[in-house]
Amino acid sequence: MPGLLRGVARTAVVAGTATAVSNRVSRRQQGRWAAQAEEQQPPQPPPPPPAPAAPAAPPSTADEMTNKIDQLKQLGDLKSQGILSDAEFEEQKRRLLA
Repeated sequence: MPGLLRGVARTAVVAGTATAVSNRVSRRQQGRWAAQAEEQQPPQPPPPPPAPAAPAAPPSTADEMTNKIDQLKQLGDLKSQGILSDAEFEEQKRRLLA
């Protein structure tokens, strides 16, 4: 039995050593490949600056009228719901149409 244990232990040591060496070689080779890949790739140029934002176009008179009409409708709804009094409604309408 001692001879069998000695043989099993020797096999385990040899297998463990082979695994450790194999892993070390693999890590070293991966490091070399990574270094070669970095050398082969040209440096990336910096990204171009963002384009300036286009100035907003002034709203057309038709758009302005549509917006005012929508706002007047909202004011009318608020008045009909009792949220705005007659005086408040007239004040807001005057500001909107001014």
